Amino acid sequence: MDQDFLDILQQHTAGNPMNSSIRWTYLKPREIVSELLKKGYSVSRNIVRYLLKKHEYVKRKAQKNITMGGHPDRNAQFENITQLKQDYLDAGNPVISMDTKKKELLGTFYRNGSLYTQAAIQTNDHDFPSSATGSVIPHGFYDLKRNTRYITLGTSHDTSEFACDSLFQWWVSEGIIHYPKAKSLLILCDGGGSNSSRHYIFKEDLQKTANALGLEIRIAHYPPYTSKYNPIEHRFFSSCDSCL
Repeated sequence: MDQDFLDILQQHTAGNPMNSSIRWTYLKPREIVSELLKKGYSVSRNIVRYLLKKHEYVKRKAQKNITMGGHPDRNAQFENITQLKQDYLDAGNPVISMDTKKKELLGTFYRNGSLYTQAAIQTNDHDFPSSATGSVIPHGFYDLKRNTRYITLGTSHDTSEFACDSLFQWWVSEGIIHYPKAKSLLILCDGGGSNSSRHYIFKEDLQKTANALGLEIRIAHYPPYTSKYNPIEHRFFSSCDSCL
């Protein structure tokens, strides 16, 4: 039966042209059961799953691990950020990670996740923006030393002015309380969006914020295509989806 099983998969198997050891089949267990039945084998889906595992076909999801847009100075920038973080923490100055999540529609829309309820939760069958009562733009900060999070919800657009206003609110609400002797602030962020490394308007708004706070602010942008290494991505936003 093993050979007949492999013959069935052979007709419905694709693979990686750059690596012959990576193959996958688009047949589902119930479909393989039907194909085996045509060959005279009466088996259950559990037997099919056993055969798949035996021949190293394991159910997996695609993983976003292929780095795009490599840069010769990428590693040097990471080393620089690591050294900056350590220097700031040793000096007792705050180090925060900053980013903005995508705009979320407000209304009776479907959200990922589950919770305990006494009745089924009903949502719209389509997520049309025209059905929304509004929208929010979550802008967050993650304090690396204190392992705390702070979020500001905007209702207009993700602009550099909004990012700097959020920073101002974080400092007067949290930063100055926990870092009263701080002389400088290090912010880790991506190179795009409202805090883009190329937009002069962000630098201008940031300087206005630094002047208003009377605080030196230093920005460390991560290299292109490396936003997943920004601490806020896995320390804050990974758990933020269930709250919106």
